[in-house]
Amino acid sequence: MDIRQITPAYASAPQINPADAGAIKAAGFVTVICNRPDAEVPPSHQADAVRAAIEAEGLTFVVNPVTHQGLNADMVALQAQAAASGKTLAYCASGTRSTIVWALGQAGKMDPDDIIAAAATGGYDISGLRDRLG
Repeated sequence: MDIRQITPAYASAPQINPADAGAIKAAGFVTVICNRPDAEVPPSHQADAVRAAIEAEGLTFVVNPVTHQGLNADMVALQAQAAASGKTLAYCASGTRSTIVWALGQAGKMDPDDIIAAAATGGYDISGLRDRLG
């Protein structure tokens, strides 16, 4: 598992494994957001399998499957709402989509340079989104 802290309350990660649920809880996360469509992964890593493991640890699990082509305002709003409940881990294939959808939700709330810098601390270069973050 490769958790990349974006802010103290939000982290992104590449695909997690259901077996990671205990470590996710131990790291203090209270919410896990799946940004990966089930069609991208085998049944063992699809949302229902991960949900069962995460919820067994007493954590909240939210499904918000994001594709670059289908990313929309409703997805951004759902991500922001889910992340508002406490320390949140969002995952997709590499963590990039999870970082982008978070960043778009911060537009107008944080300075664009601060959003880009926060993403960079996790290893994500979202500087190409600057015009959408202002």
